[in-house]
Parts: sequence; C-alpha cells; structure tokens
Amino acid sequence: MSEAAERTDRDAMEYDVVIVGGGPSGLSAAIRLKQLAAAAGQELTVCLIEKGSEVGAHILSGAVVDPSTLNELIPDWKAKGAPMDQPVTADEFWYLGPQGDLPIPNFLLPPLMHNHGNYIVSLGNVCRWLAQEAEAAGVDIFPGFAAAEVLYNADGSVKGVATGDMGVTRSGEPGPNFAPGAELHAKYTLFAEGARGSLTKILTARFGLDKDSDPQKYGLGIKELWQVDPAKHRPGFVAHTLGFPFEDATGGGWIYHMAGGLVSIGLVTHLNYSNPYLSPFDEFQRFKNHPKVRPLLEGGQRIAYGARTMTSGGVQSMPKLSFPGGALIGCAAGVVNMARIKGTHNAMRLGMLGAEAAFEAIAGGRANDELVDLNDRYKRSSIYKDLYPIRNLKPLLSRYGMMLGTVLGGMDMWFNTLFRVSPFGTLRHTKADYATLKPAKDCKPKVYPKPDGVVTFDKLSSVFLSATNHEEDQPIHLKLRDPSVPIAENLPRYAEPARLYCPAAVYEVLYDEAGSNPRFQINAQNCVHCKTCDIKDPAQNIDWTVPQGGEGPNYGSM
Repeated sequence: MSEAAERTDRDAMEYDVVIVGGGPSGLSAAIRLKQLAAAAGQELTVCLIEKGSEVGAHILSGAVVDPSTLNELIPDWKAKGAPMDQPVTADEFWYLGPQGDLPIPNFLLPPLMHNHGNYIVSLGNVCRWLAQEAEAAGVDIFPGFAAAEVLYNADGSVKGVATGDMGVTRSGEPGPNFAPGAELHAKYTLFAEGARGSLTKILTARFGLDKDSDPQKYGLGIKELWQVDPAKHRPGFVAHTLGFPFEDATGGGWIYHMAGGLVSIGLVTHLNYSNPYLSPFDEFQRFKNHPKVRPLLEGGQRIAYGARTMTSGGVQSMPKLSFPGGALIGCAAGVVNMARIKGTHNAMRLGMLGAEAAFEAIAGGRANDELVDLNDRYKRSSIYKDLYPIRNLKPLLSRYGMMLGTVLGGMDMWFNTLFRVSPFGTLRHTKADYATLKPAKDCKPKVYPKPDGVVTFDKLSSVFLSATNHEEDQPIHLKLRDPSVPIAENLPRYAEPARLYCPAAVYEVLYDEAGSNPRFQINAQNCVHCKTCDIKDPAQNIDWTVPQGGEGPNYGSM
C-alpha cells in the first residue's frame, strides 16, 4: 500500500518490471529485458510509462552521441533506420573572450574529448525510434501518464508506482472530466526520470541513497534549434566553447551542425554560481551575440527552444543505485561526463545493467528485494571507466574558476589518461548548488541588453517555441513548502533569484502601482520541466512535482 490511505478507486496492473521514464536509459532497459527473456525462452512482462505526450516530447540534449552502447544493444541499428545519419566531420574547441576567441588545438585535448566516430542527432528522435524497437519487442509503452506516487509493500519495499489523477481542479477537487490514476505493480521498478526526478528525490531521501556520496551537482542547458543560411552550414561540424559569456560562473557552449541545414546551439550554466542576479537565459543571449557565434545565426530562423538540467557531479556524487524493490538508472543516478558534455551512452549502459540485474533476479524466483549487485556492476562497467578520469574537473572549476580551473582540469585528465592516477587524488564536492549563492548585497547587479528579435529573444517568445502546454485549472505542480519564504526571506536576502534562474518566466515578483507590497507569482503554465527551481532555490522551498500526464513541453526534433 502507499504511505497515504489506500485508494480503492484506482485500477491496478501487474508486471514483472515497470520502468518510469521514456528516455534513453528507460528504453534501453526495456529493450534489454525483452532481449534477455527471448534468449532464455521466458515470458517477461515489461511496462514503460512516460510523462510527455509522446516518447521524445520531453527529451532535450545537444546532442553528440557516442554510439558505443547502441552498438551493443542493437548492433544493426543502421540497417534498422536509426535516426543517426550525421557523423561528426570536424571538431573544434574555442576559448572565448569578450570580443575574440582562442582556438585550442586538438592535440592538447585528452583523447576522451575528441568526437571522431560520434554522431550529431536529435535525441528526441532517437528515443522515438528506440520506443518503436521496444514496442516491437513486446514492451507496453504508455505515454501521457506521469508517475506521481511511489507505492510500497507492507515490508517497506517498493511495490510500483501510481500515475497521477486527471481532471483535478485548481482547488484540488475532482472536476467534470476527473479520471483516477492507475497503479502499476511490479517485482522490480526501475526509475529513469532523468536529472532531479520527483520520485527519485523521494526515494533518495527515504532509503538514504546519497548518504555516502557528495552532493549532486547540476548544470542548466538551454538550447535552440536554428535553420541557418545554407552557405554557412557545415554538416558534421562540432564546436565546444569555454569562457565568454561567463564572468562569475562556469559553464560552456556548443554549436552542432546537424543534417538538413539545422544547427543546434546551446549553453550550459553550472548551477553552483554565486551571484543571485545571474540569469542563465540572458547569459545564453549574450553567448549568441559573440562575434564568433552571431554571424552563423544572422539570416537564419530560430525554430525551437528548450531547457533542461543535467547532472555533473560525476563519480563522487553517484548515489547508491539499488533499494528494496527497484533501482535508479540513467541520469536519475547522474552519469553525464561533464568534460565531454555526453551522457546518453552511459545512461543507456546503466539502463542495460539495471535490466540485467532485474532479469537475473526474476529468473531466480526473486521479487521486491534489493538488486545489490547492480552497484558492483556499475563499478566494473564502462560508465565508471568513462567518469573516473574526469572526476576532478568540476571541483577544480568550482575552486579556481574558469581559466585556472580549465588548465588544471586539462592537466588532471592527461595524468589520468597517461598514468591512471591524479596528482589531486579525488577532490570532493562540498556544497549543494543551492548553498553557493551569496547575499545580494555582496554582489553586483547584472544588466542584460534588450533582445533584438533577430538573434536574441525574450523568455516568453522562447517558451512559445517549446510548445509548452498545461491545463490552467489544475493544482499548481510547483509546490511551495512555505508560501511566505519567497517574499519574506529570498527577496530581501537574495533578490528572489527564482525570477532570474528560471528559463521560462515561471516566477515573478509583482508590485502594486506604488511599487510596494511585493507578491510572488507562479506562472506554472510556462514550465518547461527543467527542474532548476527545485535545485537552485536557496531555501529549498520549491518542490517540482508532475502535472497532469501529457503536459509540459512538446519538443519536436530537439
């Protein structure tokens, strides 16, 4: 039963394995489970639920994908028509100053930073294709159903999940179109919610999964998709950047020339920044105005926008993966290689490892116990080998800033590559990202230029391009633990940073005509589900929860 009173109005469905989340990890887990069952001649029921309106609707990534894991999961993916048809043809790294750039020769970069053999893709389209493969293998996929509650057995083990009720009014009462959620019970439940998933957060606290790890670290990735002038398009060209626009933060940008005349451009802002006046969205607009970047976009058309947080803590911040009745897989656990700005291959690998652990347990007659060996599988896997050499880059950037931190981080990665040791050992993450903000009185306000409507834009016109939609007459899915905190505490101390760190204009501080009596307003219908507020709020007063299933952004080829 659940922690609350047992509900009798919900239908229940029984499966061997339930997977929460239709991203690369969840889909890889589903496919691998069916592969193992087919090879063993066994029946295995697998269900995957996805909160987006379709698989891929909430997927946002750069993305340059390392195909190594896909080569193992589906060796004939090319023959099967996987949407990965643009190999990387050129790879550059730029250190940007305010007006110029310093190209960093590839021979100075550790081999792990090179992109030869990788593919520029729309990760949303890759997930749509993976979903077709999973369904063909017999996986039940239910898009438009958000996992809103973890269900527990009497012994405290995870029993499964319940999807959210539909048609609940803003007051919390059933509306005319009310439909109760459904319960999905399983022998094992795999959580693949991505960075800062709402149920992952609950499970981590309940089972103490992070008690032996450092605080998780995050970056906010903001991305646009552009149709550029054909004369400027270089299919397969990849550029990564450091430096500008950041002054009191760290992060980096990307420019990927996709097939079809499209360019993916984006900026990752590390969320351990200290100045509460910083706006990641406006830093991205400044990035696009750089003389190395703006000429590419001029004469083109912006066709899509989105934002999503990514994990960046590395091996130090990886939680325990297993708990009674289930496990964390993919970026719910935090498997992004921050140096490479890549996590898809690792997320898929951890999904496969979770599937293999669950299948072996079920084949052995087990159910709802702990898949303890998954943690050892991870330590022996290519994921750990990928993340371990870059473990000190984020701590070095946090301690020494962009310029010196980058130099020291590069040296450390070379030491790990050549000698498999680091002169720094393993540096620790000492603070969660919400704890790094300084009081507003100690920081310089930032004044950002107005958007020109040509290359730079405002938040609301950007959110429009994300095709975000939420039914307004429903409970607000952004929950304030204490409604007084934004105005009584965050505004005087931190200038209420939610109005700036949110890339979708969800949060506002409004005043009366006399410029007094501030009030905090939440425009929940704008939310693109990036989870930045849940991470960066200095009082940890905001809980991001799922809205009705099928709502949020509807990304096309992002």
